[in-house]
Amino acid sequence: MVPLTSTGLSILTQADLEASAAEQLLGVRVETSSPYPLDPGPLFVLPPQNGKVAIVTGGAKGIGYETAKHLSRLGMHVIIAGNCEESGQQSVRRIIQETGNNKVEFMHLELASMQSVRQFVEHFKAKNLSLHVLVNNAAVMLIPQRYTEDGFEEHFAVNYLGHFLLTHLLLDSLRRSGSRDHNSRVVILSSATHYIGEINLTDLQSRRGYSSHGAYAQSKLALVLFSYQLQQRLAADGSYVTCNVVDPGVVSTDLYKHTAWLFKLCKWLTSWLLFKTPSQGASTVIYAALSPDLEGSGGFYLNNGQKEKSADVSYDEDLQTELWARTCKLLGIPERPVNGS
Repeated sequence: MVPLTSTGLSILTQADLEASAAEQLLGVRVETSSPYPLDPGPLFVLPPQNGKVAIVTGGAKGIGYETAKHLSRLGMHVIIAGNCEESGQQSVRRIIQETGNNKVEFMHLELASMQSVRQFVEHFKAKNLSLHVLVNNAAVMLIPQRYTEDGFEEHFAVNYLGHFLLTHLLLDSLRRSGSRDHNSRVVILSSATHYIGEINLTDLQSRRGYSSHGAYAQSKLALVLFSYQLQQRLAADGSYVTCNVVDPGVVSTDLYKHTAWLFKLCKWLTSWLLFKTPSQGASTVIYAALSPDLEGSGGFYLNNGQKEKSADVSYDEDLQTELWARTCKLLGIPERPVNGS
């Protein structure tokens, strides 16, 4: 079992662990640039990741930013994928300044546009980089009813379809980068909202009786179904790539900007007590992306560093395959084995 603290996982580098030991032995404080406080209890230590490459969608702020920062701190080449150049470049500068790792860059990605997703992948592949970790983090929540340039409901497009296509197009890079001892990893962020979600196969775009809560919950359930089906196909294919889904918990981020003013007021008054910070929310994401405990293991729903049971419907393999088939049709990609991409 992964050691936990009251705020989540204590994820430290080897250097931080040595600093903590020095403090306890010598009775002096050793300075460290870790974004996580040194904890006197059990620590979960991650090995250096020098030479490895990660893409984090929505990595300019919130959970994505904290994830990108920690991966960078461990030595990874991190690509922040987002739709705002200004905030993306600001985040790159901050991470470089805080971690001392200058292998951090921003690349434009608009998940609401399937053309943008394809262009992002084209530009990434032109760099001739490996890809060891893909973190599908970006999301929208509780937005008014609106549709993308492709005709997709926006929750479904940004949260699910864009990430499905992105993952599909990057699988060859992930496969080439993985090995028997060090699998490449896909980490998909869902949420507890998926437990109340329903997949309406006859109205995936929520054109009949739109509810922002229902549309958001459907997109998060779709991500869990996708992650399980992807892992099953990867395993059958013998690929050295794994996929796990993460519930980061209730985290204080900009996702709540479309909620009612009364909820925003309550959130402002109680966030210190009821909400995790973005760094706390990112801890299980980082664990899923890098923990040796999960080497070669996929198909899990992770919450607070532990494997949990997701919604019963998420294990329905008939629904998984049907949603996969309909998704491929919507995206105009052939429904074929993963190793054929």
